[in-house]
Amino acid sequence: MVVQILTVCGAGIGTSEILRVTATRALQRLGIDASVIATDTEHVQELGEDAQVILATSEKVAAIGRTYAQVIVIDNILDQAEVEEKLADALG
Repeated sequence: MVVQILTVCGAGIGTSEILRVTATRALQRLGIDASVIATDTEHVQELGEDAQVILATSEKVAAIGRTYAQVIVIDNILDQAEVEEKLADALG
């Protein structure tokens, strides 16, 4: 089964795209088959319906709203070890 993951930022092109790349690398190292999509806060609700995990910075968590996905707060989007550790805890 392919895990559906969203990365979220305000516009869907900056922070979320960097986080998508960081998460994709982490998932490859962990051997987890996943689809990672970068999005903005405006579209997170419609895309989040199928997501198992949503990655966001603390500033954007409130914008996610209600979801069944596991929301993971990332403190440093460039910290490969942090993202890998949090994904391993959530999906391992």
